[in-house]
Amino acid sequence: MKHLFAFTFILLFFTQCGSKKEPLQYFSESERDSLLTDMITYVYVPAPYSNNQTKFDAKYRPFYIKSLPSFYLQNYFEADNGYAYFFMIRPVGSSPVYRRGVLGKMKLDPKTHKITEFEEIVNTPHMKEEEVREKGQFLFNKLIEKGNIQEYLGMNQYIQWPDSTLKYDKPTHTWVSVGSFTIK
Repeated sequence: MKHLFAFTFILLFFTQCGSKKEPLQYFSESERDSLLTDMITYVYVPAPYSNNQTKFDAKYRPFYIKSLPSFYLQNYFEADNGYAYFFMIRPVGSSPVYRRGVLGKMKLDPKTHKITEFEEIVNTPHMKEEEVREKGQFLFNKLIEKGNIQEYLGMNQYIQWPDSTLKYDKPTHTWVSVGSFTIK
């Protein structure tokens, strides 16, 4: 009986510890899909006939809903600082083999769960999905643990952007060139 009680306690402890990083612990499946669709609008290409400013218009939402099966919200964590941190796995062009991880943070309206602030922190290189999950999970855990992953930015096997050539521009929600390039 003591072993059963101890096993139950340990199982409950680890289940509760891990649950803070699972999206379905925060949202129903439909709420998660709606949030993920909103997130896709930020990180994916603009819908046909839209641009970076108009892609958020309601008329383009069907494009992002149609893209939903190609994306996966791997981890989600609501921190005490008001930000929700995420690790998303996304497609890479038309490649059926390679994927990319996106780690970022956002703020949500507490009533509607709509995104009010959004930032991509890092993008992983193109990798096979298993490797993206492993390396992205490492980065996500460090992000949650430390609040940033500055010390890992030089690990180009884990992080492709930001780097010396690209940084994330929060106002436009795009990756932009750093400095100028000279063609010789």
